[in-house]
Order: sequence, then structure tokens, then C-alpha cells
Amino acid sequence: MDDTKDTPPEQSDNNKKKVPPSPEYIKQMVPSYKSSRPNTPVGNKQKAGSAELDPTTLYLNEIGHKPLLSATEEIRLARKVALGDADSKKQMIESNLRLVVTLAKRSLNRGLSFLDLIEEGNLGLIRAVEKFDPELGYRFSTYATWWIKQSIDRAIMNNGKTIRMPIHLIKEINACTRIIRQLTEELGREPSDEELAARMGKSVSYIAKLRKKEVKVCSADTPLPQDEDKSLLDIFPDDASVDPQSILEKEDLQQKLERWVERLDARESEIVARRFGLYGYESSTLDEVGREVGLTRERVRQIQLEALSRLRRFVEREGIKLELLDQGFPR
Repeated sequence: MDDTKDTPPEQSDNNKKKVPPSPEYIKQMVPSYKSSRPNTPVGNKQKAGSAELDPTTLYLNEIGHKPLLSATEEIRLARKVALGDADSKKQMIESNLRLVVTLAKRSLNRGLSFLDLIEEGNLGLIRAVEKFDPELGYRFSTYATWWIKQSIDRAIMNNGKTIRMPIHLIKEINACTRIIRQLTEELGREPSDEELAARMGKSVSYIAKLRKKEVKVCSADTPLPQDEDKSLLDIFPDDASVDPQSILEKEDLQQKLERWVERLDARESEIVARRFGLYGYESSTLDEVGREVGLTRERVRQIQLEALSRLRRFVEREGIKLELLDQGFPR
């Protein structure tokens, strides 16, 4: 099922279509990385000392100074937002821009640039601030995560350049590309499916399916358009490197854990999220979490143990081994 069609937990859109915020509105409400670009002619690079003024770095530095909100501050500001207070709305947005950056990083290499992902995520953040109901008892970041992810995913799906394939298939296509190139050089022509199958040790029907993926042959020494100092040889995968599949599996487990955490009550969900770095939070100690939520270190520990006990029951019902639970939590 397409997650973008779901509604966030316990709050609905009332099936009303709303016009998305205009670019002018975004510029007014969110610190703009575009306004931070050096005002120099195209092709020139302005430098501060020896450091190039990179728009991404400037934007991240700018939002890094925005203080995070406590639970009490969130409730106070959200109530003002509901009454139409623009200043409170802007403060809630600016205090959660780092959450957008964290979620945007997870969608890199899916067809949009990092800054475009951030801008799309900011649209979701604005909508979350507008629709958040503080009386339901859970933290804003838990609610906003859904809207931010939805906005980013929708933009990626609408981008025609997006191509998503399983890792194993990408590896096979890369291998097929290399063999096609080798045989083309040896034979002086493009190899047939039979010749390619014999070299790769695969069936002819399997090779035919791979070649339908529009594998293109070009010289391994062809410079890359974005970096003429590098060629295709520089980016072929190294078999000795870490298997990307294991990384993806761990990320998938963490996403499942985040969904399970949403099934806890509001206090348990917040403490687990802050302790283990979910929903864009940085991993925190018991003392740090206690200061953030206004509880003692011992009380935070007790709530954490109760929450983890419930999570383990969720995991058991899903048929996942208990030892995998610890792997899913960032440390």
C-alpha cells in the first residue's frame, strides 16, 4: 500500500484538498538556503578565506543555531498556532528544521538533490505545524515525521528520473554491462544473448531479461559528466566493500521499530525515541532525557524498561528474533 495515501496517527486530513504552500510563503516561514547563495556571476566561486561558501553548508549552519523545543513549549506554541499566531508558527517550524534534514538524508540517491529533498520536507513540516493537535498527548516530532516523509516521497515519485531496483539486480546489471563491454571489444560487435550467457554462466532467458533493462555500453574510460577527473572505472562497485543489502535491511528494521514505537503511549514513545535516536532525535543518556521531559533519571529508566518490554511483545508477534531488536536501535 502506498504510505502517502495513509493518514497520520490519530489525526486525519478530513479528506479536504488544500493548496500547498507557495514558494513565497516558504521563503517567509523557513530560512532559505537559496537566499544564502553567494551573489556572484555564474561560474565564479566566492570564498571565505580558503573555504568555499557552499549553499548546503550555509543552510545547515543557519538552522543549527535554532533551539529545540521542550514538550511544554511545543504545547504552548501549538495552541497559539491554532489561534492564528504567525510568530509561534514560525518558531515551531524553525525549531524542527533539523528533523527535516535527518529525514532527507535517508532519501538521498533517489532522484532529487539533497537541497531539493530538504525543500520538499520543509513543505511537509509546514503542513504538520498547521495540523498538529497538542491535546492528543504525543510529541510534535512523532507527528511531523509522517508529513515530512510523505512530502519527500511524493516529490520523488513525481520525479521522472527516479529508478528503484533491488540491490541484487543492480549488481547483475553492472556485471552484465562489464561483460558486454569486454565482448564488444573482443568480437568487434555487440555480443548475442547466447554469447553473453555463456560468459556469465547464466541462462539465455535470464540474459534477455537483463538486457531489457536498457543496459548501455560505453567506454570505461569515459569521463563522468559531473566530474571529468573520474571515469566509470572509478565507480564500479568493489566486491570487498560492505554489502549494501545488509545496510538496507538494518534501515528497514529501524523503520519497522519506529512504527512499533508509535503504538506505545505518548510518554513511552517519546522516551524511547530520545534514548535511541528515532524520528530525527540524537541518541541521549538517561540524564539528558530526564532533563528534556522533566523526570528523574530513575523514572526515565523505569519507563524505558516498560516500553522495551512492550516492544519485545510486538516483535515476537511479528516473528522477528529478539536479538535483532537491539540491532535496530541506533547507538
